[in-house]
Amino acid sequence: MKAITLEKFGGVENFKIQNLPMPTISENEVLVKVKAFSVNPVDVKTRVGGSLAKELENDPPIILGWDISGTIEEVGANVTNFKVGDEVFGMVKFGQSAKAYAEYVAAPADHLALKPANITHPQAAASTLAALTAWQALTYFGKLKQNDTILIHAAAGGVGHFAVQIAKHLGANVIGTSSEKNKEFVLSLGANEHIDYRSTKFEDVVSDIDFVLETMGYENFGRSIDVLKPTGTIINLPSGLSDEVKAKAIQKGVNANFFMTVFSDSHDINTIASLLQSNILTPYISHQYSFEEIGAAHTQMESGSTVGKIVVLV
Repeated sequence: MKAITLEKFGGVENFKIQNLPMPTISENEVLVKVKAFSVNPVDVKTRVGGSLAKELENDPPIILGWDISGTIEEVGANVTNFKVGDEVFGMVKFGQSAKAYAEYVAAPADHLALKPANITHPQAAASTLAALTAWQALTYFGKLKQNDTILIHAAAGGVGHFAVQIAKHLGANVIGTSSEKNKEFVLSLGANEHIDYRSTKFEDVVSDIDFVLETMGYENFGRSIDVLKPTGTIINLPSGLSDEVKAKAIQKGVNANFFMTVFSDSHDINTIASLLQSNILTPYISHQYSFEEIGAAHTQMESGSTVGKIVVLV
């Protein structure tokens, strides 16, 4: 099978397409013929030697990726909920080496859900890590309630554009930040209000916020604490917060999660499938690349200006 390997951590020039043996599956896994996978910020951080680099380095050859959509080719002995030919999608083995940048992936059955018939494989691949992050941030880690007012930073981004839709589904009043050029996109997702972060300081125009989904880190986290109610919740997605801003959150007494890590979960990925099936959740793919264009896909992700998701076709 073809796979995109990483000769060493660093730039995109280290990607190499190789022919490798087919993966073997355990009794609780299925073999998926991948039709599409998505690229996330964690992929880039790992590629340059951060994030999950050590986990992948211990399982050579180094192959990035966790988000897949495809067709089941083989089923493990203990798997009863899937059969050969089923179309499935999911975030596979996140936190470990999943080797998803490949034509075939060995995936735990409980990390997958049936792909809804009303979406394509690229759309399904786009609706995995980012959608699960948004869902778990708002329900498992943060417990967003109906009629809460939520401030979602980078609302046009991969996680952000799912978070806006999920928050509206949960009955919240949504305020999204992005650049002015993405205002209409953010409002079309269901946001009640939009703030152009380049021309307006959000702390000058909002206050008494119940919930902040903080996707930027660093000083943006500290500014977000200032607009929260004393009983509010702030969920931070990127790592790297200073002790000073953490102390600020503790002093104010807000419910703060300083670094949320998404996890593979059968119930949650099936919930995402249900939301996709009912058109409550719609992924937006701004860039689509071929297998051979993996370097360009990573370069686009590194630009920091991607609207929605980046997907690679296999």
